[in-house]
Amino acid sequence: MRNTYALNLVTEESVPLEKLLPIIEEAVKGGVTIVQLREKRSTGKCFYEKAKSVKALLDRYDVPLIINDRVDIALAVGAAGVHVGQDDLPLVAIRKMLPSSMIVGISTSTMEEAKEAEKNGASYIGVGSVFTTKSKADASLLPKGDLEKIAEAVSIPVVAIGGIGLDNMKLLPNNKIAGVAVVSAIMKSKNPYDAAVAFRKYLE
Repeated sequence: MRNTYALNLVTEESVPLEKLLPIIEEAVKGGVTIVQLREKRSTGKCFYEKAKSVKALLDRYDVPLIINDRVDIALAVGAAGVHVGQDDLPLVAIRKMLPSSMIVGISTSTMEEAKEAEKNGASYIGVGSVFTTKSKADASLLPKGDLEKIAEAVSIPVVAIGGIGLDNMKLLPNNKIAGVAVVSAIMKSKNPYDAAVAFRKYLE
């Protein structure tokens, strides 16, 4: 059975669509199992158009699209789900708005947040930042050992996020987590296909 959360690609907003689509396609061919489209500054229309294009591409490979923050965009393009942060709409409210079949992920950084997420219907949790990251300036570093503790405390899939690269993958407790979420290590790679293949080898 395929692990949907094994290798999550989180996109970078600065990459224009004509460059973004080939990166995503190569990464998916290399083994990315789910893609999160993250846009923080785009207008609703721009985000919608980009999401539509990315969804059309991912549908060809049967890879789910997750929309960051915007429940309305996720519904409008028929995405597989949404991923939200602690300061976004509460999970309970989101669950009421979405069909039960849709994935809802949430970012967590403490045991309390993780347990609360599970209780309120999260499909999976993103836990981090596990390493120092340039992709999210305000991300605080997870204390050593907390990733394992959180993974053992909940029964929903746990995805490690934050500064993950091929150089530090060996430091992760792969037997405890469902997968990893990667931004720069694939988005900025000279060869997204090779990068994705290398990540999958580590994970397996």
